[in-house]
Amino acid sequence: MLTRWSTRFNSEAISLANLRHCESYASEFLFELCANSGLAARKLASKAAILGLCLFGAVEGHAQEAPSGITSSPPLPTGQNATPQSTSPAAATPSPSQTPPGTSTTAVLPPVIINNPKPRSRSVGKKTSNKISKQTSPSQPVQSAPAPATGEGAANATPFEKATTALDQARDSLMPKIGATSYSINRQAIEALPQGEDTPVDKVLLQAPGVSYDSAVSNPDYHVRNEYAFVQYRINGILLPEGVSGLGPVLDTNFVGGLSLLTGALPAEYGLRTAGVVDITTRSLFAPEGTVNLYGGSRGTLTPSFDYGGSVGATQYFFTGRFFQSDLGLENPTSSWNAIHDETDQGKFFGYVSTLLSDSTRLSYMMGASISQFQIPNNPGQVPLGDFGVPPISSTALNENEDDKYFFNILTLQTKSENTDAQFSYFYRYADVHFIPDIPGDLFFNGVASNVTRESNLNGIQADGSYTLNDQHKLRVGFAVTAEDTNVSNISTLLAVSANGDILQPPFTVADRNSTLGWNIGGYVQDEWKISDKLTLNTGIRFDQLYQFVDANQFSPRIGAVYSLFPHTKIHAGYARYFTPPYQAQATPANLALFQGTTAQPVIPIQDPVLPERSHYFDVGLDQTVFRGLDVGIDTYRKITTDQLDDGQFGQAVVLTNFNYAKGYSDGVEFKSKYYNGGFKAYANLSWNTTEAKDVVSNQYLFDDPVEFAFIQTHYHFTDDTQLVTASAGMSYRLDKTLISTDMIFGSGLRSGFANMDHGPPYTQVNLGVSHEFNLSPDTKPFTLRFDVVNLFDDIYELRNGTGIGVFAPQFGPRFGFFTRLSVKL
Repeated sequence: MLTRWSTRFNSEAISLANLRHCESYASEFLFELCANSGLAARKLASKAAILGLCLFGAVEGHAQEAPSGITSSPPLPTGQNATPQSTSPAAATPSPSQTPPGTSTTAVLPPVIINNPKPRSRSVGKKTSNKISKQTSPSQPVQSAPAPATGEGAANATPFEKATTALDQARDSLMPKIGATSYSINRQAIEALPQGEDTPVDKVLLQAPGVSYDSAVSNPDYHVRNEYAFVQYRINGILLPEGVSGLGPVLDTNFVGGLSLLTGALPAEYGLRTAGVVDITTRSLFAPEGTVNLYGGSRGTLTPSFDYGGSVGATQYFFTGRFFQSDLGLENPTSSWNAIHDETDQGKFFGYVSTLLSDSTRLSYMMGASISQFQIPNNPGQVPLGDFGVPPISSTALNENEDDKYFFNILTLQTKSENTDAQFSYFYRYADVHFIPDIPGDLFFNGVASNVTRESNLNGIQADGSYTLNDQHKLRVGFAVTAEDTNVSNISTLLAVSANGDILQPPFTVADRNSTLGWNIGGYVQDEWKISDKLTLNTGIRFDQLYQFVDANQFSPRIGAVYSLFPHTKIHAGYARYFTPPYQAQATPANLALFQGTTAQPVIPIQDPVLPERSHYFDVGLDQTVFRGLDVGIDTYRKITTDQLDDGQFGQAVVLTNFNYAKGYSDGVEFKSKYYNGGFKAYANLSWNTTEAKDVVSNQYLFDDPVEFAFIQTHYHFTDDTQLVTASAGMSYRLDKTLISTDMIFGSGLRSGFANMDHGPPYTQVNLGVSHEFNLSPDTKPFTLRFDVVNLFDDIYELRNGTGIGVFAPQFGPRFGFFTRLSVKL
């Protein structure tokens, strides 16, 4: 028997594919060890060392190649909805400098050969946190293809899984991130947040550096590097057109397999909305699975949801839906525990189906829908203007509402070959926002009641391609064309004003309607040049043409570089020229003549058209692995802007309108760090930014204070979305099937007061979550219970106090709330 063991261990090559055989040998060996003693046992002990090397080599080899967030047990796809087990040091994943978090690979793992066993030192495998990380990669995508979901790993993946993975990798290679700053959050990181996959997408992004919290009225309710908006979303590399100033996010977190926030000097394929790019990869499942979930708690919150995905033949699919209702739809205008008149009902759906036409060609279809109804919260104690007489009701009894709709469809054909990759897409988006006033109430308190509708139909095509010339050069080209048809109406009920200023009864209605067909046409070409193993340079140029309320165009050069100064030190730098058109629905001009001699007559009767923003962007950053488990980095940037775009809520209707400043600039620095050790993960981010502008050059009629307007025309001042200091942090610990996590956000306060000279008070919000997976019997599916606390210390903080440029009403952050989730696997 001992001879047989010696022969089996000294002559057989053990690779990762034979890991399960090693486990079988281990069981047989332990049985023999228990049955022998003395000299036989000592001889067996020598074989134990060989067995240890065998198992360690296989596991270590697996760890060196394993995708982030996946242990050495049977791998899961990037977006698979499963509770990850605690990760041992041997199953550590690669460092961020090698494989970005959330990236899955299907590299063939080299065999570990055991010929002449002898003592050896254990190599230190670098790990990547499956929490949240920030890095710059010279040529690899932030999100890569999911690993096949088979029990035997990549080596035994089916032909369908291999072809799908290869196409995912080819798709990601179309979109380089060279020179940009990239911050990735994979599926496991989302599930580890205190609210898990019930965390809205916008709240997930608050955990990225440089992202500050604002109210839902700001649309979106966050700012990237203090930019007022202009964040573009992409799903599997395809541009998702923005809406028309709705309330809250239109995407549900449940379909997200991983996301990356790209900022700084972006490569040439990214145009138009360049404050940040939210690059989303959908969940990818091969074996059929899903969950049914129920989440609810404080303030009447109830949100059932489901998700289900898998594959049939050569077709892969994933569907998810969610209903959400709450008594806190928008931020409370008071510090009270419960808001007045703030209920919301929301429904979201997402579907994805893709099929292989061949091993190198894939046809995919995505669709999504979001339908939301909001009550506009009331602010007690408001003083009426008196134009319409003494109100019979208080401001707590107003009944303003808003309905938002958003639908999209995306059809994509992708193909690849040895040297060429390409993707062609057609997309359609419908968006509608309807603000419904309380006509008598708004007349009493505001002197005007505006019924505003903004509707948009958008059709577009997008094409991206790459060609590998040689080992040093890869060319990329692409274009996108969108046609947007907007219908904007403002039906206002108001009062007439005589020449001497007297208010005349009765109220009457005027209708201001505008329909416009606008075009955005853009294209780019760029070259990725691998100068050496340490230095990669990406240069490109794009051209954009706008046909809207103004016609404008621009050539925009881009250059980015990544340099590996040391094995664990990377420097990235970039320059980008940006051309940013205004949102068409928000830039629609008003017919000022309709409002002359009424209570809605503007104080400053000037209306120059809204212009596209043009800017120069410079960004330099460094990422450093200090030691195994600790990564830190710093990023600095400067933006110099002409015709800087901004927006605001000017009036009682909860809709936003664009305007331009003649000049502006933004300076900032970001720090980040992350630490991981086995089941413990932690991260912390800190950023500082100042953004200033002056001289309003469009839609001047929006401003109703002549003194303030005269001041900001000649003085640089903070924009209203500026927050000097922003921070976020979080940690989680997983022990077997129990997960404990916490996160926090900090803000020094958004601007307020005359010309935005003041700011709100600083605040800190801490959230806590605990979850555990139960499996009562082998014959039943496991289920997970989670308990979350939002604003653990009930810090009462005010985001907006109702003053400042383009700010209409106060908004407070959420008070203490507790929530519970039950999730059952199908």
